[in-house]
Amino acid sequence: MTDHALLLVNLGSPASTSVADVRSYLNQFLMDPYVIDLPWPVRRLLVSLILIKRPEQSAHAYASIWWDEGSPLVVLSRRLQQAMTRQWQHGPVELAMRYGEPSIESTLVRLVAAGHKRITLAPLYPQFADSTTTTVIEEAGRVVREKNLDVQLSVLQPFYDQPEYLDALVATTRPHLQQDFDHLLMSFHGLPERHLKKLNPGHSFEGGGDCCAGAPPEVVATCYRGQCLRTAAEFAKRMGLPEGKWSVSFQSRLGRAKWIEPYTEARLDELAKSGVKKVLVMCPAFVADCIETLEEIGDRGKEQFRAAGGEDLVLVPCLNDDPHWARALSALCERAPLVL
Repeated sequence: MTDHALLLVNLGSPASTSVADVRSYLNQFLMDPYVIDLPWPVRRLLVSLILIKRPEQSAHAYASIWWDEGSPLVVLSRRLQQAMTRQWQHGPVELAMRYGEPSIESTLVRLVAAGHKRITLAPLYPQFADSTTTTVIEEAGRVVREKNLDVQLSVLQPFYDQPEYLDALVATTRPHLQQDFDHLLMSFHGLPERHLKKLNPGHSFEGGGDCCAGAPPEVVATCYRGQCLRTAAEFAKRMGLPEGKWSVSFQSRLGRAKWIEPYTEARLDELAKSGVKKVLVMCPAFVADCIETLEEIGDRGKEQFRAAGGEDLVLVPCLNDDPHWARALSALCERAPLVL
């Protein structure tokens, strides 16, 4: 055993389903300038307005999917952490959350205090976005600087097109795709279009096709939508899914801003009205099942699809703590470059 620790980082969760805990979590999450990229006074006003009604609505949604052990996201992330301790041979494996507990700050400080001089930081997001990948890296950097930590940080890079990730996705999903179904919808988390345009001014992110077809590598490296489409296309190719049997959409919109398309709600309606009776939905932007998969798709999405004329919507589980995923993640982390 060496002193090279691995720190897995996921989004986070409220401490409980109480309205107060949900409000506290949403305030921390939405006040992150990488999530709502508006000037502080405007962001503070907007978030304060959101927090008038949203916490009660979200608390009800969390309660509908909460497990006896706690938040599904946290429980599943803990299980992955345990699975990774059998894969990562260089030191301890810890877990932190960008929002809520355990925090990146407390975990990093504890690891360095225990004598670990090298840490690989693993943001558990396959595709790049400022609101996921960048904010984790920036928070870790802030802690290292402000706490004057003597540590070297390597950072897992977005792995949307890496063979290990795609192979794990195929291995964990194949059993579910062996049942009869009419269509597979790959629903990724959405983003406001301005997040993408800010990184690549002048590049178009609209329409249903691959917005990064023929784009230079530097554009692809920061185009969340393009990376999602490439994950989907590579997965479909590996699974041998014919054209027309699968499609891509984006979920979880918030507010009135223009978000990347096509929208999952609209796509579910279109599929039902086109005669699709049984749709499978997988969510490849998430590595662990959470409120966005279990409640938004598994509950509300199913109700919407049936109301539009479909018969059944089956949610395909995320990678969670599957052994294929643990082995893939360990291999990906071995290649993480030194950043700080």
